[in-house]
Amino acid sequence: MTVSTLKEQLRSDLTAAMKVRNDLTRATLRMAVAAVQTAEVSGTQARELSDDEVLAVIRREVRKRHESADTYRGAGRPELADRELAEAGVLEAYLPRQLDDAAVRALVAAAIADSGASGPRDMGKAMGLARKSAGAEVDGKRLSAEVNRQLRESG
Repeated sequence: MTVSTLKEQLRSDLTAAMKVRNDLTRATLRMAVAAVQTAEVSGTQARELSDDEVLAVIRREVRKRHESADTYRGAGRPELADRELAEAGVLEAYLPRQLDDAAVRALVAAAIADSGASGPRDMGKAMGLARKSAGAEVDGKRLSAEVNRQLRESG
């Protein structure tokens, strides 16, 4: 059986995790599939999500796991934080590979040069171009931090 969409891949992997009794993967993928289904029925009309929209849902779920892990660590609950990070790891396998730091620095430098940004007040211009160039290969928070850093150094 060939899997044609990311949503179908999630469901197929969920079935496989159930068969081998992998509790972490099973629970994580169930939550992810539920989040995708919720996104499909939100709004005025139910619809099938595109792979890019499913990726956005997965990214949001990963971000939630990292935020929860930080909260648990701050509350002195490392075992719960570790579980959240393990779930994030399962979901991150479905995301495109992220660019390394050197590539992000180069991409941001090019975006700043192309946009004509000269300081922190031009953050929007530089960020828009950087986001367009980066696509899904750089987390928005990481990209924003690098744009901000480079603009502060230049301005």
